[in-house]
Amino acid sequence: MNSFSPYGHTLSRRVTATGVQEGRQHPIDARLQVVASESLFRGAHEIGIEHEGSMYRLKITRQGKLILNK
Repeated sequence: MNSFSPYGHTLSRRVTATGVQEGRQHPIDARLQVVASESLFRGAHEIGIEHEGSMYRLKITRQGKLILNK
């Protein structure tokens, strides 16, 4: 499963059947809702996120990192 982590250094990571991200030694917190970035962006490089009446832009950079701007 691809996952989106706001603390990761890449756009997505692979998660094994045991819930451990490849390349990391600790398990993913079972309470954390994981959303694949592909399901958010659906082929786009920028999306809008409305939060408490404000609009934010979530962008994928040329290096494949995520940037959130207000």
